[in-house]
This record gives sequence, structure tokens and C-alpha cells, in this order.
Amino acid sequence: MPTISPFAGKPVDPDRLVNIDVLLDAYYTHKPDPALATQCVAFGTSGHRGSSLTTSFNENHILSISQAIADYRKGAGITGPLFIGIDTHALSRPALNSALEVFAANGVEVRIDAQDGYTPTPVISHAILTYNSNRTSDLADGVVITPSHNPPEDGGYKYNPPHGGPADTDITKVVESAANTYMFRNMEGVKRISLEEALKAPTTKRYDYITPYVNDLAAVVDMDVIRESGISIGIDPLGGAAVDYWQPIIDKYGINATIVSKEVDPTFRFMTADWDGKIRMDCSSPYAMARLVKMKDKFDIAFANDTDADRHGIVSGQYGLMNPNHYLAVAIEYLFNNREHWSVGASVGKTVVSSSMIDRVAEEIGRKLVEVPVGFKWFVEGLYNGTLGFGGEESAGASFLRRAGTVWSTDKDGIILGLLAAEMTARTKRTPGAAYEDMTRRLGTPYYARIDAPADPEQKAILKNLSPEQIGMSELAGEPIIDTLTNAPGNGAAIGGLKVSARNGWFAARPSGTENVYKIYAESFKSEAHLKVIQTEAQDAISALFAKMVKQKAG
Repeated sequence: MPTISPFAGKPVDPDRLVNIDVLLDAYYTHKPDPALATQCVAFGTSGHRGSSLTTSFNENHILSISQAIADYRKGAGITGPLFIGIDTHALSRPALNSALEVFAANGVEVRIDAQDGYTPTPVISHAILTYNSNRTSDLADGVVITPSHNPPEDGGYKYNPPHGGPADTDITKVVESAANTYMFRNMEGVKRISLEEALKAPTTKRYDYITPYVNDLAAVVDMDVIRESGISIGIDPLGGAAVDYWQPIIDKYGINATIVSKEVDPTFRFMTADWDGKIRMDCSSPYAMARLVKMKDKFDIAFANDTDADRHGIVSGQYGLMNPNHYLAVAIEYLFNNREHWSVGASVGKTVVSSSMIDRVAEEIGRKLVEVPVGFKWFVEGLYNGTLGFGGEESAGASFLRRAGTVWSTDKDGIILGLLAAEMTARTKRTPGAAYEDMTRRLGTPYYARIDAPADPEQKAILKNLSPEQIGMSELAGEPIIDTLTNAPGNGAAIGGLKVSARNGWFAARPSGTENVYKIYAESFKSEAHLKVIQTEAQDAISALFAKMVKQKAG
């Protein structure tokens, strides 16, 4: 288990805050060496991320990625506007400026926030889908400049094609390769004009992101029942991109809500430290959410979002901050029982490392379960065509269909997940925490945890490319193994690791994409002690596998 820092859940000492001037200076002055893997463009499950301080998110990265996207758009025949937004990380605005210089030079029509404000990830997805509705040509796409909940010194860059969701690897590999080629060639071929020229270019247009999104919310959440109930709601944007969205929502729908803080500061000095003492705007962490958790008795329901508002954290009165898996389970149960216009064939989407409580809920409500690998991109098609009513992952990211059963967003939307908690509380007269407690009485109590274990690059490669037979387990914590999977049952795509399941427990193991560790997700429906046995047996089996593979290689 990870060691909890003595600073966890406490305000961060000013001496430990990032120096914004140094961070911004490094963005322009540090030039990445494309011969070093750590300084190349690398698109993970959530785009390219890094820090200017480590020469992994700098001006040349953004210039080259933007040129690669302009090239991709041209090749793919994408000729509509590119919706672009930023979060409140310090590196987001200079990255936006760099992107605009390239897009304008390439004649790409971009739409930036009318007030030079911040734009949540789900708002970009909503804007793309709204624009493309009923169109077959001149389609729009989008970019979100955000590292999500990562520390203040980080930056991130995501691309969403015309389907509105995260780009799949068939696109990101092309963009990544092209961007790195530009850096290898010392930026030769990257078109660029000055920022002043870019802002004056006829292709750079101002756009009101707030009003269309806010006005459309009643199509996905029952805002009337929230208003009429009068329940008290606490909202904490955690200094993120949703900060200017909540007051218009409150005013538009007349709900009884309080924004507990509107502070925006690129050092995020108002945050309490996460489990390891670092600042993260992780709304699923009780340490990062300490401020709102302390206010739990002031509101009937409270919630927060991370910095780009694609994740949600639900504070449910006496139950405190809900485990993301628990909230996903009750949200699924509520939605499928209270959305009468959804198709009877609409399924439940979950990732392979999400709680099996969701499996039990899906069975109870009579809906098909679609289990996919880690990454929200796997839910995009189902949400887009309405075959998935809900798609969610254990890291507190989810979205669901409009009340009419059509697509709302194809990216994670933490705003509607927060408002859904208010709708559930208003309609059922009980909080999501109370609903989950009732659920465990019917379906059992799961014990879930994730731990990290060391693994060198060779071991990580072994784990990523396993076949089911290689793990060699017949029992798990005293029960016969039912399934050993290296491909997700919902779509047949590779997990990038494996999942082993028995009747009352399972574990999944995946290599980290950024650190020399592998992650073990495990769950028991018996007890904490049973969970620990599963974790121990999982680690022992994988360690034995590593030793066997090394021996075979040596022999």
C-alpha cells in the first residue's frame, strides 16, 4: 500500500508551491531533444502531457503537435471549425497562444472563448457534437489544452476528432509521429505567424461556449426537479475550467446552490495536498477534497470537478466523499430506472478495472454490460449512436445520454455527473450515499483497492503482451478461476495486461505508461482480508511469471 505523506489533506506550505515565472520561462527557453524518449511527443490515454521544467511540455512540442493536427485535418478532409479551450494550469495559456500561431498560419478556422476564459473538456465535446449535428460535410473537431487533475507544473494537449470524444490511437499515432518528425527536423515545415497576426486573422473567431452548454443542460439532467425540491447544493470548481459556468447554471435554473470558492490561482495554493504531499486537483481523492468534505453537513449534496471538469467528486452528507465506483453503481441504477425514453437496448459501459458491483447492478436492472479496456475512448462510439446509455471508469470519469436517449457528450462530463447527484437526491429524497448503502444490502459489499508494484521496462512489456495461458493460475483466494482475460469481453480489444476472475473476487494487472511500476486492481465481495489475499496472490503470480520469462530468455 502507498505510504501516506504527513502533508496529505493539509494546506501546502508557500515554499513548496511552483514558481510560475520559472515555469513559463522554461516553456519558451527549454528546447526538447527528440533523441530523448522523455522529451518526445507521446500521446497516452489522455493526450500529450508533461512539464516545461522537465522539457516534456514546451513551445516546440505544441507548435509541432498543432502542425501535425493541421496536417491530419487536411488529409482527413476536416474543414469545419476547430473548437479549442484551455483549463487554469499556468502552461495552458502559452500553449494556446502557440497553437493559435500555427493554426492561423495553416488557415484553420478556430473558435476561442469569447471572453478569453476557460473551457471544460465536456463543453468542447458538446460544441463539436452540436455543430456537427445533421451535417455530413465541413465537420468540426476540437482541442483541449489541459493535463486534467495533474500538478500545477504540468501541461496537457488533447485532440477530439469530429465524433467529439478522445482521439483513438489510429489518429494519435499519426499525430505523434508527425510531431516528432517536425522536431527531428528542427521545426522545418511548421507554419507559424505571430500571435498578434493570429488573433487578427479572419479564421480566428470568438465563440460563446457558456450559453449553449448551460441552456442545453435540461436536456440531459432534470433541472426542474432539482429547483422545485429546494435541496441545498455545494459546488467546488477546485479552481478549474468550470469556475465561470456554475453561476450561469444557478441563475438559469434557479437552483439552491452555493459555489464554495471561485478562486483561480495557477499555483493552486488553495488546495490541500494529495496522498503523496503533491498538489493535484483530484476530486476523487479525500485528501485533495478535504475542503469540501469539511462542509458536508452544510449541504444536502455537494460535488466538485477536476481542473478540466471531466471528472466528478460527490460528497454525500454523512457518507462523506463517495468512492467513484460506488457512485457509478448508483448513478447507473438511477438512470436506467428513470430515463423512460432511453432505448430498451441501451447498455451499461464500464472499464475492466471498475467495480464488479456494476456487473451486479446491470444484471439486476436487466441491461447488457459492455466491459472495455481502460480509456474513455472505448465508450465514444456507443455514446455517439445511443447503444450505450452510460459509460464510466473507476477514475471518476463518466457521461450518459440525453433524457431523450441521444448523445450528449462523447467525452467525460463531470458537470452533469454532479448535477445528476442533485437530481437523484431531489427525486428520491435520499442521497447517493444512502442509495449505495441500500444497494450493498441487496447485492453485497465490495472491497476494492489499487496498489502499485515495481516493474522494469522489460517486465512491463511482458505484462502488456501476455496470453491468458501464461499466468498459470487455477485458483484465486481459494476459489476456482472463472476467467483469465487479456482482451476485454465487451469489444475484444487488448487490455494491455490481464484480468483474473473468481466468483467472489478478481484482480487486473496493467503496466504504467509513465512509471516503472505495474498497477494491480483488485476486488473482493467477502472481506478486506480476502482482498489482501487476492492482492498477495496476484503479486506472487506476476513475480513468478517475470522470473520464469527471464529464465527462459537466459536459457
